[in-house]
Amino acid sequence: MTTTTIAYETVIGLEVHAQLSTRSKMFCGCSADYASTAPNTHVCPVCLGMPGVLPVINNRAVELVMMTSLALNCAVSSYSKFDRKNYCYPDLMKGYQISQFDAPIGLKGWLDIEADGEKKRAGITRVHLEEDVAKLIHRVGFDGKAYSLMDVNRSGVPLMEIVGEPDLRSPEEARQYLMKLHTILQYIGVSTANMEEGSFRCDANISIRPVGTTQLLAKVEVKNMNSFRAVFRALEYEAKRQGDALANGERLAQETRGWVEAEGKTVSQRSKEFAHDYRYFPEPDLPPLNISREWVEKVRAELAELPDARRDRFMNEYSLPLYDANLLTATKTMAEYFEACVKTGQPANLSLTVRAKQISNWLLGEFSRLTNANLIEVNQAKITPVMLCELIDLTQKGTITGAAAKQVFETMFSTGKPAGSIVAEAGLSQISSASELENMAAKIIAENPQAVADYRAGKETAAKFLVGQMMRLSKGRANPQIATELIKKKLEEK
Repeated sequence: MTTTTIAYETVIGLEVHAQLSTRSKMFCGCSADYASTAPNTHVCPVCLGMPGVLPVINNRAVELVMMTSLALNCAVSSYSKFDRKNYCYPDLMKGYQISQFDAPIGLKGWLDIEADGEKKRAGITRVHLEEDVAKLIHRVGFDGKAYSLMDVNRSGVPLMEIVGEPDLRSPEEARQYLMKLHTILQYIGVSTANMEEGSFRCDANISIRPVGTTQLLAKVEVKNMNSFRAVFRALEYEAKRQGDALANGERLAQETRGWVEAEGKTVSQRSKEFAHDYRYFPEPDLPPLNISREWVEKVRAELAELPDARRDRFMNEYSLPLYDANLLTATKTMAEYFEACVKTGQPANLSLTVRAKQISNWLLGEFSRLTNANLIEVNQAKITPVMLCELIDLTQKGTITGAAAKQVFETMFSTGKPAGSIVAEAGLSQISSASELENMAAKIIAENPQAVADYRAGKETAAKFLVGQMMRLSKGRANPQIATELIKKKLEEK
């Protein structure tokens, strides 16, 4: 008797919430900048949900959703409206959330991604506008009993929801989709999209089905993912969990599960066996939105250059490889820093393309290594574009060696001092004097008889070892070309 193994494919759709970068909240005049403020200080009767108050639409929030819709290739509706989404939860001040149900602002767009070595177009179902809820803070008292506090500062902050089609087929595709969307929102300036602060949040719907079929099995919603890595790991875990459950003859439940980062697994939070009836109905206190084509074009004119367009321009204008252009445009801050460096100009003997590649090498090499290690963005470093270009020029002119340049860069990064000052103070100028280097070469030859014998026996790599010893002796200051010539000259002597 043979057992047939069923192959399953993963079906993923993402729902992303992004807080919008407006000065005031969605329906009142309270400041939306609440992140570093004392609890319950940015509040008023409207966002507290007091009886008898009237909301007023934040016009700029509407424009930012329109802008996002255009960036995601959506059609901007000429008619939209707000609805009441009724449900009971402690952080929902009014007992309902003002959202959009059947008439969102953006419809039927797409996002191009590249994952697992393949390009893919993932659909966008809709982009709509709503208000954020208050924040619950859970504590345990001295008596061991749990209790919750509520901070209303976040309540009413403009919140945009981007609902993706279930077109993603792997955790890696989901991660690339999320990263691309995150970059676009930052590029066009509609949101800070800071995942750690909660201004960019993702819920994932995941199910599996036998390969070649269209019938979806039970859908699971995964929550509590606060990083791109967490999204990838949670979906990877959940796809395997569902597959293992079916292989063991278990029934999959339609439910909401939470990702537990410390344990690397999802846990059941609540059942969703039956569709939740939110009892949507039109918001009676807000007029419908009539969006004219003139308004759409006005917003379109505000759109910044999108990541893909900037990547293509970097390749065409600066002749950068695709690899460099992709990494340089992955974040708005890196792309802007790169162009700021390019605009400082280049020496007369260098072309723009050579200069651009030099800058790219530094940004994607030493600069990225140190910013990643220190968990900061490139524009938060103490090294300005002018300072970086000064260091590159010192290396280009031969004032310092490449090895010394890395040493200087680390000092610049930690102190903020300019390269010229560091070179002068530390005595790091390149040694190009043949007489001075010849003495070093003679010393290295005398101290490494085995390497000399190996070279003379036909092992060419021995010469590289000796040059490396000479660079170490000179503390990276020896001119590499002259050092190589002198070592080889000494080796050829009998």
